[in-house]
Amino acid sequence: MSRIVAQNVSPVRDCVPLYDRRQVVEVSSPTFAELLKNVGDIAGAGDDETPVHQVLTMEPPPQHSIPFVLSFTNLTYSVRVRRKVVFQANSDRQNSARETSPTSTKVLLNDISGEARDGELLAVLGASGSGKSTLIDALANRIAKESLKGAMRLNGEQLHSKLLKVISAYVMQDDLLYPMLTVEETLMFSAEFRLPRTLSKSKKKARVQALIDQLGLRNAAKTVIGDEGHRGVSGGERRRVSIGIDIIHDPIILFLDEPTSGLDSTSAFMVIKVLQRIAQSGSIVIMSIHQPSYRILGLLDRLIFLSRGQTVFSGSPLNLPQFFADFGHPIPENENRTEFALDLIRELEGSPGGTKTLVDFNRTWQNTKRNSEATTARYDLSLKEAISASISRGKLVPGATNAAANPTAMVPTFANPIWTEMAVLSKRSITNSWRMPEIFAVRFGAVMVTGFILATMFWRLDNSPKGIRERFGFFAFAMSTTYYTCADALPVFIQERYIFMRETAYNAYRRSSYCLSHALVSIPSLIFLAISFAALTFWAVGLDGGVSGFLFYFAVILASFWAGNSFVTFLSGIVPHVMLGYTIVVAILAYFLLFSGFFMNRDRIPSYWIWFHYLSLVKYPYEAVLQNELEDPTKCFIRGVQLFDNSPLGDVPTPLKEKLLGSISQTLNLRITSSTCVTTGVDILVQQGITQLNKWNCLWVTIAWGFFFRILFYFCLLLGSKNKRM
Repeated sequence: MSRIVAQNVSPVRDCVPLYDRRQVVEVSSPTFAELLKNVGDIAGAGDDETPVHQVLTMEPPPQHSIPFVLSFTNLTYSVRVRRKVVFQANSDRQNSARETSPTSTKVLLNDISGEARDGELLAVLGASGSGKSTLIDALANRIAKESLKGAMRLNGEQLHSKLLKVISAYVMQDDLLYPMLTVEETLMFSAEFRLPRTLSKSKKKARVQALIDQLGLRNAAKTVIGDEGHRGVSGGERRRVSIGIDIIHDPIILFLDEPTSGLDSTSAFMVIKVLQRIAQSGSIVIMSIHQPSYRILGLLDRLIFLSRGQTVFSGSPLNLPQFFADFGHPIPENENRTEFALDLIRELEGSPGGTKTLVDFNRTWQNTKRNSEATTARYDLSLKEAISASISRGKLVPGATNAAANPTAMVPTFANPIWTEMAVLSKRSITNSWRMPEIFAVRFGAVMVTGFILATMFWRLDNSPKGIRERFGFFAFAMSTTYYTCADALPVFIQERYIFMRETAYNAYRRSSYCLSHALVSIPSLIFLAISFAALTFWAVGLDGGVSGFLFYFAVILASFWAGNSFVTFLSGIVPHVMLGYTIVVAILAYFLLFSGFFMNRDRIPSYWIWFHYLSLVKYPYEAVLQNELEDPTKCFIRGVQLFDNSPLGDVPTPLKEKLLGSISQTLNLRITSSTCVTTGVDILVQQGITQLNKWNCLWVTIAWGFFFRILFYFCLLLGSKNKRM
């Protein structure tokens, strides 16, 4: 037996429940968990079989048993603004400007109070810049505590940010979705994140199918989301999918920032209709909306009108005519109430006194109304009892555990362990990338074209002094190419940043899970690119070492790809725009090549720049492949008369070179013939200053750079994605 609150039916809307908290009756109703169990029974023995029509219904139950009331009082938020002071210089009579320290404060929210109840739609309205989104952010804990003043309470108890994260969801104004996933896959991945692994896959599929029906997305279930280059679902369907991924776990509180923005009237009405059903299922729904149509207004339960951060009206839309009539501006018949109110507010904002008269009138009117009737909602359960009862009925499925003494302990911080999150993140990323093969094809083509040009340009290098110089050029260009071709990793996180911020802000998964899966997903493609480039160039250029030399050469190429990919990924966590990121990547990689030791030996680099030499990512793979090529002490690169090839005597006839060689032999008392080895590969390494690290240490350092930048990327995710206003 569960407690169900009796309903009153609004005369304006069809079947929109308003609750009388004073009338309580005892009735029996199935819990969410029981319904899920029944769905599992219908599915039969095979967990992969999901009934299409016999799915869990998300229609509101006939009566409510778990009332929640979210109250907020005296919310105030202000920011410091800088202003430029323009002054005129007496000397040249020219205007100039300077920026002073913060001298003014802009109030975005000014003493906002109100309440939101489960089963109802609370809409925040106002013109652009009125503070709608700021109020939604304040209620959703997206403003730093030290900046926001006031209090928020749920069922009369202080609402802590940790608890709010797990019992609420926030739908951003922009539809941030993976473009090549279908509607069903998008919701299924959200279910994998939000619902616990203890729930069988068949029941998760049943939850997704029920949500698809609830959102009215059955016809678009198998359609990809789409983007500018791929045709997908409509704007209204995208918006409903955005809502769906955040309500898959059936949160108690749902925040939405202008869910109807950019939609036509029909799509907007369908979205609000979906939100009404969500509210009726036992959720508190709070949203900002710019200018609702007459039909949408009929679905809303409570309104808050804002003007420049102040409340100018708060209450039921049914009270709008009386409110403005008492204010002296009655709403004409057959005119949209919200449009009239917004037009009047804009008109007052442009007047000398602003909306002060309306704000003062609203305060007086609310006090009078509060004294004449009981407008404050009653809640029959404490927060602990309400959340415990909510969990027992299927809300917050991830936290379907025994209630603890502390309400924040009733629900886990994350629904799944880290390895499950990594598996789901990896699968989602691979699925999305697999359907856009052109991205990898372009990168593979760039690597292969570069490899082909290098292979034909440096075809079969000999062991002459010229061949040595050409080897230096080949290795320097090849190693730097591996880093430049990693620049395509830059837009990956920049495009996913706000998806990541939205999902981690409400604990869909850990930041560490995203960082690890991001690295793991990139490794297979890096291996494929590395082995393709190494196989195309190693034997064509005529490099030394046989099979073992090729394997080490491949390992260095792979390590370079890994370090370059990690470096670019780290930069993507810092820079806000793709073009800015490309500019920084190209510039820094050019500096790495400059200080690698190819253009100037380490001993010749000025002491004030030597630190950059050791930070160069190109230095270590460049030295590794050079040592792999020249480490054989029996291999000679300069013999006899080849000693003169790099001097002005290089063009004299060979007989004269032999005579000069004989004279040198007599002077040095050392017999040097045309076949005498003058310089080995080891000698060349010493001449180039490559003596500090052996080739294996260079390889390990290159790999370590990759891990170092991945760790930095994690801290960027940890510190730079709080998704809060300061």
